[in-house]
Amino acid sequence: QVQVVESGGGLVQPGGSLSLTCAASGNIFSIVEMAWYRGSQRELVASILNDGSTDYADSVKGRFTISIDSAKNTAFLRMNSLKPEDTAAYYCYVDTLNHDHHSVEAWGQGAQVTVSS
Repeated sequence: QVQVVESGGGLVQPGGSLSLTCAASGNIFSIVEMAWYRGSQRELVASILNDGSTDYADSVKGRFTISIDSAKNTAFLRMNSLKPEDTAAYYCYVDTLNHDHHSVEAWGQGAQVTVSS
């Protein structure tokens, strides 16, 4: 079983910055992918593979940066130049291999990001 805990988020003015952290724990042999989704439609915001390769939604390219600390099974999302349309609940997704080398996916509970003056 894999547990995912998000932290960070909050209220920020337009143009401001926030960071989100996602920590995965449990029966994890290795991380395959970590990603951030947002909203009720679970729009992909950013993803990162264990080899460090990343992918971003067009709407956040150049403003958001995803990174990973594989040793700690933790991912980070740095959000700069925030806009009101970035307001949403942000969900962390984790794809892992457990010690039996089976794929296990898990989601966090969500962290609210509100961009408003």
